[in-house]
Amino acid sequence: MMKTLMARLALPLIAAMTLVPAVLTPARAEITITLDRANFQPLPIAVTNFGGDVEFGARIAEVITANLRRCGYFVPIDAQAFVEPSPAFDAAPQFSAWQAINAQALVTGRVTREGGGRLKAEFRLWDVFAGQQLTGQQYFTDPNNWRRIAHIISDAIFTRITGLKGFFDTRVVFVDESGPKEARRKRLAIMDQDGANLRYLTRGEDLVVTPRFSPVAQEITFMSQRTGEQPHVQLLNLDTGQREIVGNFPDMTSSPRFSPDGQRIVMSLQQGGNANIYIMDLRSRTTTRITSTNAIDTSPSFSPDGARIAFESDRGGRQQIYVMNVDGSDVQRVSFGEGSYAQPVWSPRGDYIAFTRQKGGTFSIGIMRPDGTGERILTEGFHNEGPSWAPNGQYLMFWRDPGGQGGGKLYMVDVTGRVEVPVPTPSFGSDPAWSPLLTDVR
Repeated sequence: MMKTLMARLALPLIAAMTLVPAVLTPARAEITITLDRANFQPLPIAVTNFGGDVEFGARIAEVITANLRRCGYFVPIDAQAFVEPSPAFDAAPQFSAWQAINAQALVTGRVTREGGGRLKAEFRLWDVFAGQQLTGQQYFTDPNNWRRIAHIISDAIFTRITGLKGFFDTRVVFVDESGPKEARRKRLAIMDQDGANLRYLTRGEDLVVTPRFSPVAQEITFMSQRTGEQPHVQLLNLDTGQREIVGNFPDMTSSPRFSPDGQRIVMSLQQGGNANIYIMDLRSRTTTRITSTNAIDTSPSFSPDGARIAFESDRGGRQQIYVMNVDGSDVQRVSFGEGSYAQPVWSPRGDYIAFTRQKGGTFSIGIMRPDGTGERILTEGFHNEGPSWAPNGQYLMFWRDPGGQGGGKLYMVDVTGRVEVPVPTPSFGSDPAWSPLLTDVR
């Protein structure tokens, strides 16, 4: 059966990639990673250069290797140890040779040019000790999309071995910061999850913070403020570059976030010394007030089913996390640890709420179940902020500012807290937001 994966890249070229059945039917195999074991060890994997077109084959293999290494669940074996640097794609590998270097999984591939200049990329994933193929697929695309092919193959490998959805074929929008600390230029920027293909979305004339992706369309929402004006929530279409203010509010709006269906935006509206949460329907442009207190209610986040909202509030005297129904009823406090809790973000899987916790001079990124139980700190330091979930709910991205004349840097951490790696940006960066898988976006 043929399946077409259409993905808008928010670039001048928008191309289709076609997925067709594997060349071989994978046999029953046993290789897996169990992530919840206390003695978890990353899986040794060998990624060989793809044969055929040498230039594209080497590039694709390099990106796949880097993706698997960064996620922390695999240990790519140094190519210098390979007995077969580029095995024949149409034949089974010499499994004994790969067993000798302790490769438990093996990736082979081939890249060829088709009529009209299209690339055909094929890969196979092998269980070395079982001597079996786990999966294999073919893709056809424009050569300009070779990096996306590498990310999609990485996702297929990740999913087949871990049982989790992938996250490599995604992008990140963030606030790029440059210049001296006293006069930072802040621009919205977007890049692949590994830091490649960066481009700027704003010029730096206004202050921009808290960008957030639509879960279903090529749009982001963020807060913007020009000198002398009130801050307002805006929408930006990534395909056209068109910007518009969300609502006609006289006062400051902030902390926007899309609903799971992309049809509504929940945000905070400040009025005097307090702030309340509102929902705007993007089709009718009607607004509904959800909270009504004399406190500061902000940073709202929908649950994946759209039925509940997590938010932060100081209604109890200091910042804590609360959960309520989408109509504002049944408000319950869920954070009860030491310190202040802020910036709640519901996991795409619905199993956790991520947060920032400040305790003394330490800022932590953590997760808890939606009822507040099972709290776990994933990383802590001087200044950690802004958690954002990967679409598979297994990783978070956040930013860390070490203080002094430096600036923020982006990091990725998994829900076990075992994996923490930097995310490359051209200068300082803050407020990261992870996109859905590009193949899931219209």
